Amino acid sequence: MAKKGVASVRGFSDVLPAQTPLWQWAEARIQRVLEAYDYREIRLPVLERTELFCRSIGEVTDIVEKEMYTFEDRNGDSLTMRPEGTAGCVRAGIEHGLLHNSEPRLWYRGAMFRHERPQRGRLRQFHQIGAEAFGVAAPELDAEMIVMTARMLRELGLDEGVRLQLNSLGTPQCRAAYRAELIDYLQRHENELDEESRRRLNSNPLRIFDSKDPGVQAVMAEAPRLLDALDEESAAHFTTLRNLLEQAGVEYTVNPALVRGLDYYTRTVFEWVTDRLGAQGTVCAGGRFDGLVEQLGGRATPAIGFALGLERLVELLAEGRAEEVARCGGAAHAYLVVAGESAAAFALAEWLRDALPRLRLQMHPGSAGFKGQLKRADRSGARVALILGDAEEAAGEVTVKDLRDDQPQRRMDREALVQYLCGLIDDDGRAT
Repeated sequence: MAKKGVASVRGFSDVLPAQTPLWQWAEARIQRVLEAYDYREIRLPVLERTELFCRSIGEVTDIVEKEMYTFEDRNGDSLTMRPEGTAGCVRAGIEHGLLHNSEPRLWYRGAMFRHERPQRGRLRQFHQIGAEAFGVAAPELDAEMIVMTARMLRELGLDEGVRLQLNSLGTPQCRAAYRAELIDYLQRHENELDEESRRRLNSNPLRIFDSKDPGVQAVMAEAPRLLDALDEESAAHFTTLRNLLEQAGVEYTVNPALVRGLDYYTRTVFEWVTDRLGAQGTVCAGGRFDGLVEQLGGRATPAIGFALGLERLVELLAEGRAEEVARCGGAAHAYLVVAGESAAAFALAEWLRDALPRLRLQMHPGSAGFKGQLKRADRSGARVALILGDAEEAAGEVTVKDLRDDQPQRRMDREALVQYLCGLIDDDGRAT
């Protein structure tokens, strides 16, 4: 009986070569927008000290209580595979002095890890692009960041069917007063709450707004609103933000139940959501975290950030766009077929790669007949076959055979060939 191979870990998925071009296409556009707003890339470690997340995210959050991949290393230190990027970005900013007398704008991308039930749009290893801006407390920065995320979605062609939800969580002081009011209300309705909500009642009652239980949702619909408990400065901040978004033409809905799942948020929180991904409808989310830098040992520094889930984004991009996704599949532009004993094929291939750095060119390795090479060229998905035989080599030319359209073969010199191949490569490096 044949042995079975070793399978991947549940919730840890491969991104295959047919899929990665779409990821690269999306990442390149997002990076271009971030750079247009002067965000600089920072590359953060996957492992951090567990204390970092307990202090930042909050010890009574689901992430810390149930979802983190935490272990002791050989030295007995407790380490955690990062469940989100903001805490690590703040830690790096403090440790390397990036936040001292400056207003850095940082962005990062990479894998995050949470031990939760794998389902559509939610994996145990998932990927995010995130950005954080430090040193500015004004609502204009909040508006600019939200407008920037709107621009990203437009660049990706995803602005239709994705909606912006907005809320304010106020300051820790007004939130503490509201928390007491909310607990008092929930205690009067405790018998209507599910087990999970009753567990959260005294530890993290705002998270009960996230409950999917219909009965709990009905209770929370009548709960006191945090927006009504905002202090004067937080209310003015939120009003200014809303005015700026309206002036910029960004549509939004105020969602009083939007609280986000992490303890460090203050004032502005936002989410871009869709109905096209089932229950996991949040595509991009973020908010202000004015107290986190000081909480982690730095000087008091206002900040705001967001994270965008790449798996969910790619799923939206692929939905209903099969032809465009196929074009993102990374097939070669050209396949070099060697007819006869031409020894110039390797030199020609390298010359073409020098002349056209974005050209994707395959050359048949080893020996095979002419017809066999053409079959392999066709199976490769390449747009054209470049045929180099003794006659072509002697004339300093190459024969071009179109593999996708019924066009006559043409012989071209090298200059004409470069111009022709250049026309096959679109702005994203794909075959036209």
